Amino acid sequence: MLGPSASSAGQSLVALAVNSTTSLVAGAVLGSMTDAFERYPGLLAMIPAAIGLRGNVFSSLGSRVSTAIHTGEFRPSWRPGSVLGDNAAAALAQTLLLGVVIALTAAVVSLAFGLTDEVRLLDLVTVSVVGGLGASMVVLAATVILVAAAVRYEWDLDKIVAPVVSTLGDVVTVPALWLATFVLGHGVAGETVQAGIALVAVILGVRGLLSSRRRVRRVMQESLPVLLIAAVLSTLAGVMLEHQLVSFTTSPDLLVLQPAFVSSGGALGGLLAASLATGLHLGTVRPARLPTRAVRRDMAVVVILAVVVYTFNGAGANLVADLLGHATAAAGNTVAASLLGGAVAVVFVLAVAYYGTLGAYRLRVDPDTYGIPIVTSSVDFVGTFALIAAVAVLT
Repeated sequence: MLGPSASSAGQSLVALAVNSTTSLVAGAVLGSMTDAFERYPGLLAMIPAAIGLRGNVFSSLGSRVSTAIHTGEFRPSWRPGSVLGDNAAAALAQTLLLGVVIALTAAVVSLAFGLTDEVRLLDLVTVSVVGGLGASMVVLAATVILVAAAVRYEWDLDKIVAPVVSTLGDVVTVPALWLATFVLGHGVAGETVQAGIALVAVILGVRGLLSSRRRVRRVMQESLPVLLIAAVLSTLAGVMLEHQLVSFTTSPDLLVLQPAFVSSGGALGGLLAASLATGLHLGTVRPARLPTRAVRRDMAVVVILAVVVYTFNGAGANLVADLLGHATAAAGNTVAASLLGGAVAVVFVLAVAYYGTLGAYRLRVDPDTYGIPIVTSSVDFVGTFALIAAVAVLT
């Protein structure tokens, strides 16, 4: 709901703190994967899109379920035709189909921007699909638990789903992709299995798109365009990381910071987008050209949360890199880079969350499906650019 109470703001802060902490763990894993990035060209370009897909798909799922709870349509059931059952089926179909798309996009973009002379597409598809599916099963289970807890304890799901799901997307996806690389390199038999994985992923994804269940089909058809755009934008963020790989190798604290930095931006924007979507469905938010007083109050809360979160991110990234034995910049410089880049990212996500969600509503598509993916995908690109620019300004 719009107009957060102290309790709901506290819920958001706790969720954001968990988001940042676990995203730093993901960053630590990312900072330790430089050998894999050199061995499999295009893999780093794929990482932001693979991470973002989990947040986009499952935050939107949570937002749709939250709206169903608020409107009284939700019933705790996994059966086909139920809110949870249909949304879970659509989420897994999206994961498989877009896993293939993300790998293909990363390969094309890596070649187009001259990041490498050769990309093994089948390897990227295998890592994206296998790692992505494993991560998605974990995030789906956690999302269902979160929904059950929200119903039982009367939590406002809009205030916690985006940060928590973004958290899990970060902390689970990076290790899952790394583990999936061990599937590669087993000769002709291995390549045959990889081709089978790609084919099954496409078939199941298309089946979801053409499903006889109206809710599944609607979620797939409405979400695929924005998720495809999200994949491209996030891959461009990965291209920037590939270009800066040498800099990140010499300053690993920045590579540790990157997942938490963009995840926090997406989670902060997701909080606003989810609340707006619910308010629009309930009629408590007026789709005005400029934000109303209640919306501005929510935006102010997001800004306050952002100052706390980005300070924590900068200090935490420096500490994690130091504990791992990496050479790091002074802690103050890392915090300053996080805050400076974060200021740009937050202004951007607030505007995108507001006008993106309202735009979806005016176009008569579900703002729960469009709002969060628009925010998280765009902040992958703009946030990564803002962080790199902030580091350049301060050095």
